[in-house]
Amino acid sequence: MAAVDDLQFEEFGDAATALVANTDATTISIEDPDETPKHQPGPPRGSGREEDDELLGNDDSDKTEVFDRIKGSLLPIPGKNFVRLYIRSNPDLYGPFWICATLVFAIAISGNLSNFLIHLGEKTYHYVPEFRKVSIAATIIYAYAWLVPLALWGFLVWRNSKVMNIVSYSFLEIVCVYGYSLFIYIPTAILWIIPQKAVRWILVMIALAISGSVLAMTFWPAVREDNRRIALATIVTIVLLHMLLSVGCLAYFFDAPEMDHLPPATATPNQTVAAAKSS
Repeated sequence: MAAVDDLQFEEFGDAATALVANTDATTISIEDPDETPKHQPGPPRGSGREEDDELLGNDDSDKTEVFDRIKGSLLPIPGKNFVRLYIRSNPDLYGPFWICATLVFAIAISGNLSNFLIHLGEKTYHYVPEFRKVSIAATIIYAYAWLVPLALWGFLVWRNSKVMNIVSYSFLEIVCVYGYSLFIYIPTAILWIIPQKAVRWILVMIALAISGSVLAMTFWPAVREDNRRIALATIVTIVLLHMLLSVGCLAYFFDAPEMDHLPPATATPNQTVAAAKSS
């Protein structure tokens, strides 16, 4: 038996020596298939760059999530939480930022076109593009998309310190919800070009119903454990602020009376003579 062990040891030693001598040799290892990782790790990246990619959505999978969240904001499911269903504690700023930017230009450009179409054909009307509408729309949209979530987040943190709620959201999750809830207003703002007030108000009510439902169904689980009056008042305030934004944009950029830009008046010769005689 000892002779057999010596023979096996010598064979193992010869194999090891041959492997060291031939560095190009290929070895085959047999592993448990359950322990084999499904995804091979990619090249290492800096932690800062990786966090920026996750936050801004600079990856194909993140862009797929953005489209899923947009579809979710357009088709709210009763009884389903938008955060738990789509965001899943992975909020991004890529979607909300570009949604707000697109909405700003959609409102400003559509407002100018609407004003142009309303006065089209009037001889006394001289069209002048109102570029200030871009800055006004940007101030309104971005202030709403950031300040209202900040106030809501602070309120929820304060109430959670008094009443332990099962559901709680981070500030970025709230910003994400508000940003995606505004997507419905992009096609709505484009359709507001139609110079019919009835059509415009029908469109704003549809958009308000869809986006308001997303907000109400998302934040109700976060306040329902609180006092009943406070919970209802919170949801009503969220919906009223959202209504104020949509109705305010429609009234200011589309339904507000515009001052006709008249060409500079020129005095006729008869008027000049009459003015000289009177003097």
